[in-house]
Amino acid sequence: MTSGRVFSVEKPLLVGEKVRLRALEPEDIDVLYGWENDPRVWSVSETLAPFSRATLREFIDNQQYDIFRTRQLRLVICRADKNSTLPLYPPVGFIDLFDFDPVNLRAGVGVLICDESDRRNGYASEALELVCDYARQVLKLHQLYCSVGAENFSSYQLFCGKGFAKIGVRSQWFRRKNGWEDEILLQRLF
Repeated sequence: MTSGRVFSVEKPLLVGEKVRLRALEPEDIDVLYGWENDPRVWSVSETLAPFSRATLREFIDNQQYDIFRTRQLRLVICRADKNSTLPLYPPVGFIDLFDFDPVNLRAGVGVLICDESDRRNGYASEALELVCDYARQVLKLHQLYCSVGAENFSSYQLFCGKGFAKIGVRSQWFRRKNGWEDEILLQRLF
């Protein structure tokens, strides 16, 4: 006997049309090593020196713990290649929740699409949308925040397109090769 209810299978939370988000795996050490040690992306991550494999292995090992313990979560952005026979879908970048504050229900968010050829394909946009849904529905957060360099117009557009609002500017915040760059602060309330 049935209750008369109609049940539907919802779309998995961290899977979109273009990307799927997954936890870091030990097999990601080579791609993580390459991306974290690429000086071209250091300006957005505020990195000044290379990371060792040992440090990155420890980081991956710590990702097995709950965000409530580590106060951060790094997810791998993978192409949602439905025809792939690989055990891990091809990674294109990372999306992080950091400075997680379970008392004030907020976290920072950052996204990086590592290779130039993978940018402007909608991967970051969909990954950010999936993480916002996860933050709101699973973590029950009240807000996410981020900051971008004023000259990083594509990141600014990305976050504004996903409901983030500009809440301030830090003047001459980043020292760059050609001078100083402002930092734009953004926030999304749920």
